Parts: sequence; structure tokens; C-alpha cells
Amino acid sequence: MGHPCALTIAGSDSGGGAGIQADLKTFMMQGCYGLSVITALTAQNTCTVTAIEAPTPGFVAEQLRAVRADFPIRAAKTGMLFSAAVIAAVADGLADKDFPLVVDPVCVAQSGARLLLPEAVTALAARMFHLADLLTPNRHEAELLAGMPIAGRDDAAAVIRRLLALGARAVLLKGGHFEVGEAAGPGLVADRLVLADGREWEFVRPHVATRNTHGTGCTLSAAIAAHLALGRSLPEAVEAARDYLQLALETAWDLGDGDGPVNHLAPYARLLARGGGGCAE
Repeated sequence: MGHPCALTIAGSDSGGGAGIQADLKTFMMQGCYGLSVITALTAQNTCTVTAIEAPTPGFVAEQLRAVRADFPIRAAKTGMLFSAAVIAAVADGLADKDFPLVVDPVCVAQSGARLLLPEAVTALAARMFHLADLLTPNRHEAELLAGMPIAGRDDAAAVIRRLLALGARAVLLKGGHFEVGEAAGPGLVADRLVLADGREWEFVRPHVATRNTHGTGCTLSAAIAAHLALGRSLPEAVEAARDYLQLALETAWDLGDGDGPVNHLAPYARLLARGGGGCAE
């Protein structure tokens, strides 16, 4: 089979910790060949996003046509889509896809900057959710998209049902923006996966006490897409991706004056520390 191709459709982070840069690093560390469609350019560091430039929707569509025409894509993910027009171009370009798609509904950067225009929120749900084999919102994104707050476990279940009703085949409600221990017990964080048929899993990990969490959502969704490309089932892909993110958080880079990036190189660094080296065949 060789190294399967995984595609990211997202924005560029000039700070390297999130977006396209994080996705490509993540794909490579899972053993996939990464492809990219850039939906926006950001002038960004660990503290803030100072400017955003978006290519035309037609150029986004042309990037997508080019990679789909020449590469055997096994899975894809979307991240920052920015505008309703870009969302429409991506949705049209993926309408006939024959591979699993992870939709990370990126709305706001770690620094608080808006990465999805307000008028594009409705378009995201209307055009992308029915294409999503998995939707990966954090708490704030889920509340925004479902139109209701999450005050407890029952509310979380209701929000997930609303998102599934909008067309997604599965929802992974990430636990990082909930209070530590709120869902899983003291010192623990839980991500909740629910399929449209009602099957459900929880992925519980120890909370990592670090401010260096830039790129966590991008990294997790990219790792899930990579493991789907490798042929794993959705629960298996989420489990493997969550393990990768845990290690990346535990060894996160303390860079910049803001929230530093997670360590995408962590598995390779651990291999080197054990006396290994090179790349897996």
C-alpha cells in the first residue's frame, strides 16, 4: 500500500503551530503523505493574528481539483475555511468524494482571533456537515453551531444530537475547553464520540497542565484523518490520534510570549532517545 495520501484543506499559520503547517507535520508523523489546499493566509504568532488574506474561492477550488486529479487520497480534513464563498468552493469540490472527511469547524484561534466570518457560520453547517464523516468541535464551537449553551452532561448530549441532525455522521465533542474533571473525574479530560446510529465512546486522558496548547484542534483532527487513511475504524483512529496529541501536549514547545505549540515531533524524539532513528518503511 505504501504511504497513503491525506489531504488538509485549511489556513496557513505563519507561526507554524496550527493550520496547514500542523496538519502536514501530523500527517508525516503518522506515516502519511500530506497534501494541502490553502484557504487563507494568516500573519500569526503565539500571541495574536494580526492579518488574514484569503485567496479567491476559484483558486481554492483549483488547488482542490489539482490534488484530487493526481493523488490517491485516502482521507481528508478541513480546518479554517474563513468565508461562505470558500466553504461553497470546498463543498462543491468534495461533493463526489470517495474517502472519509473530518471537519474541524474552526471558528476562533487560540489567541481569540476570529477565523470564520460571522456570516459563514450558517454556510459551514449547511454545506459541510452532510459531507462530514466526523465533526470535531470544541465546547465553544459546538455551542455556537448548535445554538445552545452546555451547562452539563445532558446539555452536551443535546448539542451532539443537534449537530448530528445537521448531517454529520459522527461528532467528537472535545473536552479541552471544559473544566478539568467536569466530565471524567478529577484531573481528567474526556472527548466524547457519538455516531449517528447512537453508538458512543469516551476517550479519557490525564489533563496536561500547560499553556502551550496552540494547534491542539488542528493536530487532533489531522491525526484522526491520517489514521482513517491508514485504514483504521473511526473509534480506533480517534484513540490513536488522542494518544499522539497527549504526547505532543506533554512535550509541548515553550516558544513565544503566548500559547506555544504542541510538539508534533514528539514520537520521533522519543524514538531517538531510545537509540532508534530513521523512518518507518
